[in-house]
Amino acid sequence: MTVLHSVLCAGWLMLATALPVPAAEVPYLSGRVVDNAEILSAAIRERITAALKAHEGRTGNQLAVLTVPTIHGESVEEYALKVFEAWQLGQKGKDNGVLLVVVPQDRRMRIEVGYGLEGTLTDVTASRIIRNLMAPQFKAGNFDQGVEDGVTAIVAQLEGKGAVAAEPAAGTTSAAKQSGLSGIQAPDLPLTERILIGAFIFGIIGLFTFLGIVTPGMGWFLYVFLIPFWAMFPIVVVGTDGALALLITYLIGFPLAKLLVARASWYEKARNDLKTKGKATVGGFTLGGDRSGGSSWSSSSGGFSGGGGSSGGGGSSGSW
Repeated sequence: MTVLHSVLCAGWLMLATALPVPAAEVPYLSGRVVDNAEILSAAIRERITAALKAHEGRTGNQLAVLTVPTIHGESVEEYALKVFEAWQLGQKGKDNGVLLVVVPQDRRMRIEVGYGLEGTLTDVTASRIIRNLMAPQFKAGNFDQGVEDGVTAIVAQLEGKGAVAAEPAAGTTSAAKQSGLSGIQAPDLPLTERILIGAFIFGIIGLFTFLGIVTPGMGWFLYVFLIPFWAMFPIVVVGTDGALALLITYLIGFPLAKLLVARASWYEKARNDLKTKGKATVGGFTLGGDRSGGSSWSSSSGGFSGGGGSSGGGGSSGSW
């Protein structure tokens, strides 16, 4: 019996080692921040996206952030290069792209740098950013801060500002504290005009709120995007007190509604379709776009696409 048991164990071991390990797939390029591991908050994703878009506008450099749960034992260097080449980050001929990859389950990360930026964002600098800024935050479980600190340092280095984020302009904080809604009152409008204006305002922001609730991924972007609209537009109709009440209702009600909707089977299907196919259908609306075409990939949240750049393996990797 012992011999038979040993033979069976050996057979299972040989079978397990013979089975192919699934290769880590290259995700669909849905924007400057592709958080497939879901380790970043909606606010951080939006803030990083805005920073990378502004940097591209100033310099032409294309930066992207990718998080994936695991790469199934594949080296982070090989995986990052594979994603970089598939996404074609940077402009063709300039190769001015940078890719930041974070793999939380494998506790690995990498900054992949295009040919054209290797002299500015050197391997040594990339290693310091990973070791000094990102790894300590990741060890503490703070992915939001770690990724944002890494992106900020990369942008600062590429713009010749070193690895320290610029300080806010003097007086900005005090001016912000002095401003507020005190003194803003609802205009003295007849009831009929308030009803008509209210129907227009709440019809528009209400529609986008509904789309945000039923749309996977993009919905949290709309949640953040609509906050100033819910804060200011209702003042015309219901005054400052009413607008504040509506804003609080929106801030609490939207996440609760989205959590309830997220349990539905059609929502999970749409979410998976967006990740695997790059598009999905929700309530008759088609979200995303065609995945084929290489550098013609685009983002439904800002028209971001690779410009044909390439990387020769420059950059640095790390763990935590």
